[in-house]
Amino acid sequence: MRKREILLGNEAIARGVVEAGCEVASAYPGTPSSEILPAIARFADELGTKTAVEWAVNEKVAFEVAAAAAFAGKRSCAVMKQVGLNVAADALMSVAYFELAGGFLVVVADDPGPHSSQTEQDSRAFAHFAKIPCFDPATAEEARDMVAVAYDLSEKYHMPVMLRPTGRVDHARQDVELREIAAPERPAKFTKDIRRWVCLPAHVRLNHPQLNAKNDAIREEFEMSFDAFTYEVPTKEKAKLGIVASGVSFAIVSDLLAAWGRTDVALLKIGTPVPLPVRRVESFLARHEKVLLLEETYPVIEEQLRDRTKVLGRWNGAVPREGELLPEVIAGIVARALGEPLPEETDPSLKAALEELQVKPRPPMLCPGCPHRASFFAIRKAVPNGIYPSDIGCYTLGVNQKTVDSAICMGASVTQPSGFHLAYRVDGKEQPIVATIGDSTFFHMGIPGLVNAVYNRHAFVLAILDNSITAMTGGQPNPAVGEKLRKGDSGRAVDIVGVVRGCGVSFVRTVEAYDIPAGIDVVKEAWEHARREKEPAVVLFRHPCMLLRCEQARIPVRVDQEKCVGCRFCINFFNCPALRFDEEKKKAFVDDRFCVACGVCREVCPHGAIVPIREEE
Repeated sequence: MRKREILLGNEAIARGVVEAGCEVASAYPGTPSSEILPAIARFADELGTKTAVEWAVNEKVAFEVAAAAAFAGKRSCAVMKQVGLNVAADALMSVAYFELAGGFLVVVADDPGPHSSQTEQDSRAFAHFAKIPCFDPATAEEARDMVAVAYDLSEKYHMPVMLRPTGRVDHARQDVELREIAAPERPAKFTKDIRRWVCLPAHVRLNHPQLNAKNDAIREEFEMSFDAFTYEVPTKEKAKLGIVASGVSFAIVSDLLAAWGRTDVALLKIGTPVPLPVRRVESFLARHEKVLLLEETYPVIEEQLRDRTKVLGRWNGAVPREGELLPEVIAGIVARALGEPLPEETDPSLKAALEELQVKPRPPMLCPGCPHRASFFAIRKAVPNGIYPSDIGCYTLGVNQKTVDSAICMGASVTQPSGFHLAYRVDGKEQPIVATIGDSTFFHMGIPGLVNAVYNRHAFVLAILDNSITAMTGGQPNPAVGEKLRKGDSGRAVDIVGVVRGCGVSFVRTVEAYDIPAGIDVVKEAWEHARREKEPAVVLFRHPCMLLRCEQARIPVRVDQEKCVGCRFCINFFNCPALRFDEEKKKAFVDDRFCVACGVCREVCPHGAIVPIREEE
């Protein structure tokens, strides 16, 4: 009997990647995809494969590294989240035209909801745009199974193939069968052929018809085979409703219908939404009076249908055009499609448990002891009339301290200040600007913007909040750390200060992030330099992320109730979860459940009410 193991969805995908014989895997972390690459490294270590496993500085780099390995005949994969595909899109659109030598899997994890993303986009639409096939798993085990099939399809048609799990597949746990490594050895062999590997316009004109022909052939395959992923669930009686469902929506609606005891609703599961096996769907439509179409997040299947008059979907408002299709949302949609009231809740235990726990939602905030909190406080004190562009990462939570005025996408914190600077400069005005970016994000996409600002002499301060980790996605290393994933594999740390100086920045200072007075002084000095010399200045606020659980001095504090005037300044402008306010006493106090005794808040209270606890207290 084969061994089985309960795996996270992302671990199941990783297991499939290693089992399929992938030899080069590259990724940039991003929720909900972040656990895939570390799990590839773990399984590669356990199974003793020679797979190269690397974090890349961004998704475009990850994609191109993996693509080149496929040029040389290796099975490779690039892993990212949906907004990461925007960064890699330029390369994806070109490589789709290539005649690859090895299998190339692109895993893009989508975040309907969204829970930790700046957009709610659907990567299946990108697969449709790039004209590459896409698999849409409903469960963790199916995602693993799709990996091997996707590699076979990639090698058959010599093109990239996308696997698009969503967060509820990535983070579900399931009992998964562990299989042996099936793929044969593939020695690296790059055959020089400029028509094949160089995207000159003359070659593109020849390759585009071939790409279209591949899509037609794959669509025909999806019509005739791939029954493990695209299939009908027949009814025991005449169907009152037909439902076409893709991805995790299929799993949810299957569970709902089973819980309701419905045997009069027919299901068509689509595991291969791009290119859509249109004849299968049209046959299903022809056999039912009305058909509900459930898919996340965009109407990718729906818009590939030529006739939607029978379809209840997004085009006629039957399905919401945004938001995650949660079980309670799908339940309401199905009930309305059936023309029936929503069935009574048969298992009220979850609702009762939540009421008993009295769980109260509260807005996200930086962790207790987070060095970014002190950095934001220092920036606001130093330049109170500034504009504060920021970036994607933990530091977006600086919005609570009113030191994040704008955020677009990764790296835009370094380009936005250029735009603000120019907008004021053309009016003959001088505007203080302090932008914030993290160390990992600086390597991801911050460097080009800084080079542009130096070249064009844009005056602003760039604060790099260096906590030696990629924190928001779970603590992955970045080039400044130098650590790698596989046992015995070592990297080399890249010096951020050297990179900044190499970009041409003449003012570069480093400050301990916990030292608020020093931070205030250095930001003031930096802005004065930027203003005077008409060029960007860079300040690195350095302190390890609290998630690293580093050793550091403990400075327990309390709020002196005699000195506290109840102004809430510490809460509104420092925003530490350990600083609370007693509404009855109208005084701030330290909540010991959250305080990590970093002692930074001693510098915050304008009345000196936050004081260290003496040993005798």
